[in-house]
Amino acid sequence: MTEIPRAVCVIGEALIDIVRTTDATTELPGGSPANVAYGLGLLGVETTFLTHLGDDERGRLIAEHLAGVHLAPGSQTAERTSTAAATIGASGAASYVFDLDWSLPGDAVVPPSRVVHTGSIASFLSPGATTVGALLKDAADATIVTYDPNIRPSIIGKRDDNIGKFEAMASLATVVKLSDEDAAWLYPLLTVDEALRQVLALGPRLAIATLGDAGSILMSRETRVEVPSVPVAVVDTIGAGDTYMASLIFSLLDLDPDAATEDELVTMGRRAAVAAAITVSRAGADLPTLAEVDAALRQP
Repeated sequence: MTEIPRAVCVIGEALIDIVRTTDATTELPGGSPANVAYGLGLLGVETTFLTHLGDDERGRLIAEHLAGVHLAPGSQTAERTSTAAATIGASGAASYVFDLDWSLPGDAVVPPSRVVHTGSIASFLSPGATTVGALLKDAADATIVTYDPNIRPSIIGKRDDNIGKFEAMASLATVVKLSDEDAAWLYPLLTVDEALRQVLALGPRLAIATLGDAGSILMSRETRVEVPSVPVAVVDTIGAGDTYMASLIFSLLDLDPDAATEDELVTMGRRAAVAAAITVSRAGADLPTLAEVDAALRQP
């Protein structure tokens, strides 16, 4: 049997975050899947990123930013590079306006990988979402599939038009991560715990919810754990969920989701919480390195 390499393939959108504050406007590489790929690179993980960039100044900025990540063939064929205009409020929270073009080449392939990740707009927006689903179906039997829907109602539209898309994608996944806002949008009549059980009923082995400063819940069909957040002075929340996701994937490289113990889930959640705390303590999607996370975990 051929051994699957300890590597990750991330599939999804990359864009430029146009960040507006009361003081200035800056352009920074972003996009949830791009942030996850970038974060994995910083954690020392061999990562391939299948995306849709333009061969323009903004596309080149993203490619340079992702210097530690391999861009899959066909990833730089867009007519323009997508953008998200983020306005930072007084609390540090970000609101977005998007200009997106999302598709993938018909001959796109997923390289042999321990984990394949997708999420956000890439799993909802046509025509690219159809290709993403097909790639996950091909990969699901041989690898761990992770999914973070990272719901953006202003882009994808109404819940009734998208709940089927979410559940179809989740049914292909091994691990699904939601924010509490995602859970409330997807399943407005359910508690967060009930939403996670609903997700598990679709087929995933693990369902995880982040709850902001209230911490996170990690749930398998047999086990449920709560992990507290790490207190920190918040600069802004850009990239927090993506940092958490990248850390989960890092842990999954050495974890069997079918047999995860309570202690393993706590350890995974604690590492992800520490990583996310580092990101929110500084401006933009400034994700931590492996050395930074390990150093923070050693602190009392």
